[in-house]
Amino acid sequence: MRLSMFGEKMTSNAGIVTLMEDLGDALRVNPDMIFMGGGNPAAIPEVEAALEDALQGAMNDPAVRRPMLGVYQPPQGDPEFLDTLAQELRRHCGWPVSRANLALSNGSQSAFFVLFNLLAGQGRDGENRRVLLPLVPEYLGYSDVGLAPGLFRANRPAIENLPDGLFKYHVDFDRLQLDQEVGALCLSRPTNPTGNLVSDEELARLDERARDAQVPLILDVAYGAPFPDITYRSVQPFWNENTILVMSLSKLGLPGARTGIVVANPEVINAFTNANTVMSLACGNLGPALAQQLLVRGQLTTLGPQVIQPFYKIRMEAALAVFQRQLQGLPVRIHRPEGAFFLWLWFQDLPISSLSLYERLKRRGVLVVPGEHFFPGLEDDWPHKHQCLRVTYCQDPARIERGAEILADEVRRLYGEGR
Repeated sequence: MRLSMFGEKMTSNAGIVTLMEDLGDALRVNPDMIFMGGGNPAAIPEVEAALEDALQGAMNDPAVRRPMLGVYQPPQGDPEFLDTLAQELRRHCGWPVSRANLALSNGSQSAFFVLFNLLAGQGRDGENRRVLLPLVPEYLGYSDVGLAPGLFRANRPAIENLPDGLFKYHVDFDRLQLDQEVGALCLSRPTNPTGNLVSDEELARLDERARDAQVPLILDVAYGAPFPDITYRSVQPFWNENTILVMSLSKLGLPGARTGIVVANPEVINAFTNANTVMSLACGNLGPALAQQLLVRGQLTTLGPQVIQPFYKIRMEAALAVFQRQLQGLPVRIHRPEGAFFLWLWFQDLPISSLSLYERLKRRGVLVVPGEHFFPGLEDDWPHKHQCLRVTYCQDPARIERGAEILADEVRRLYGEGR
């Protein structure tokens, strides 16, 4: 088979493909694996009950059931859902949006594929533009979606050491350069993998820099506000005409529905809709139909603060205490968990790479995610990139405790502190 350049790129061992295959294979080979990798949301009984009621409500209404199962959505998405969502965003966030500001996609991953390639790559003017990530580590799913080589450029963070063995990444504005090469900025808030939550002040500065450079600021809020709002300190939902906000139903509890939502100015929405239609023809109906049911019941923006965030906060506090206890005495810091459902462990001067540590832990029945893949666009070989692991605390606390114990034992062996 002779592949095009596109074919060679899209069939290569991309980081996210390799990791997804590895995670799936490991669980099939060893069903007793302590699973602390991946981004699947936890099963929360109250959320599952709300989704079951929403699905039953949709199935019981022929006027909803027939379009959900047997009718293509319009290119932009279901008009009734978009109108209802716009009304909720006006009410809940105070944003001046209408249906013209909204479009749907088959998951936020496909939305980023369209957006990044619309805004970066080689332009008609001959300029080769890139997406600037103002703060890495950043979501590994961005890494390989660019059709043009070297689509991303990344800004190394400033690191603040905190009490109790914690630390925090900040945007290093002194390093941040928005030149003619930049076609867009992109930031996740809160961040997968670190749980970092860029402050309102940092976000305002990024918005100002983006406006001055006349490029859009893309915000990935798959874990953030306005839903599911898995954040552990108060921040304001953010959007304006220069912002492209990408939301998702996945972390609300619907990863299988594959529904992404883009909020932007009408010019961006029109361009996105045209490109997305060429790629997907139409978006799936199930996610929007369930979200519409949640909207009319007043649950879409309340499940987060009332149910989902408290659930993960309890899990986070328990997991943080476990890892701090198990790793005591080791040269390790944990990023202050401010949102999402991950802990990010930084093993200073780790004797091997985090990828090698990942393999060693997998052989001992513990699955985590190595940090190397979370630095897209950072071209220098910063040692910090090879010293970090991501773990999720979605699983049962007893299994997290056992996983942390094995991880700590393996790391102690590496540092020569005991066998």
